[in-house]
Amino acid sequence: MNEILAIWAEWIKPSAGLPTVQWSILLAIAAAAGHLINRYTGLPKVIGYSIVGAFAGLAGFTGAVWPLQGIGLFLLELGVAVVLFEAGGRIPLRWFRHNPMVLVQSVAESALTYFLVHWVLIRLGVNIVVAESLALLAMAASPAVLSRVAMDTHAAGPVTERALVLSTLSTLYALTLCSARAGMMPRGEAGLSSTLYPVLVVLGLSVVVGAVLALTLRIALRVMSPTSENTAILLLALIAAGAALAAHFGGSAPLAALLGGMLLKQLNPRPWSWPRQMGTASSMLTMLMFVLVSVVAAQADWRRPVATLVAALILARIVAKIFGVALGNVGSGTSWKQALWVGCAMSPMSSVALLLVSQYVAASATFGRQIAGVALPAILLMEVLGAMLATVAIYRAGESSKPWAPLSRGPSSVPAHES
Repeated sequence: MNEILAIWAEWIKPSAGLPTVQWSILLAIAAAAGHLINRYTGLPKVIGYSIVGAFAGLAGFTGAVWPLQGIGLFLLELGVAVVLFEAGGRIPLRWFRHNPMVLVQSVAESALTYFLVHWVLIRLGVNIVVAESLALLAMAASPAVLSRVAMDTHAAGPVTERALVLSTLSTLYALTLCSARAGMMPRGEAGLSSTLYPVLVVLGLSVVVGAVLALTLRIALRVMSPTSENTAILLLALIAAGAALAAHFGGSAPLAALLGGMLLKQLNPRPWSWPRQMGTASSMLTMLMFVLVSVVAAQADWRRPVATLVAALILARIVAKIFGVALGNVGSGTSWKQALWVGCAMSPMSSVALLLVSQYVAASATFGRQIAGVALPAILLMEVLGAMLATVAIYRAGESSKPWAPLSRGPSSVPAHES
């Protein structure tokens, strides 16, 4: 690919630069691939985006260099912030007052994921700092992948809603703890007790930025229509500004956006949805984010010794998610079978995990390289396999109003909610 691009660069010199043309063509191919995969297999479009990005990365696409920096890093932060703001806006804190076992379930699955992954990696001889960092990273599910799967399958029901809430909460924990862990990494310290002060700093700064974002949007919604195009532009611009400021002052940009969405939901409890214009903009950002993640993750060193660690991390994480959700299921309002499907639906990893790995690499070149060597292949695999598992879980739970495409063409097929 590098040779082809070098020849291409000799005779084409676009005004916006050759990388702009490359990314435009890549996104066009990804959009077409996502549509075709969804239409003919019934799988979510994100799988098509990820496969195209992975092929580009493996072929030597130079449009995204690892470790991420500059405009590439900001676009990833912005895409994650937009998705998490929307996810936070779906969570009413009053719900936890009526059903506190959901919080217990969330803490149980995240804690079990951390301890099981940490134990498995230590048993395989991984450095304690690297194992701890990867275990914190494994806690994060992917609200972005899960929301796209739910959208493409037309899913609605207790399993889908519970998985989205638990994924969002696990992301909140991971963002806070991983950001603090990255701050302590240059000193090579291990143990969660040593990260208490950094956790408070990251969380405090993110809460401040998120509160300012929520209050500003609350004031804007009093005088502007939620369906207005100008409101959509204001919303996106404020999220972008909040993301840049949070990262600059030592907080977490995605965490600030997530907290801002949750606070706005409390200040403006009436149901609100994104304007159509924001939906298009956020869809474009989301697709760019998935392609960027797979392009970067595909550039990992796919050596055979790393495969064992990657497989162990993925297996331990999936088992921990399922058993963690089951442990906290008592009194949470869902059946044991639904808890199983919720745990499966929480398997995807994607952009949040990549952003956290980028923080590790920026904090310590030595430890960051070891963490990225295991995390990047795991992220790429679980972006694709996790989306497949989440799709199967939603259909098995009977919460999709859309028949699965391969089955719907058969003579004896029935809609998923009737099977």
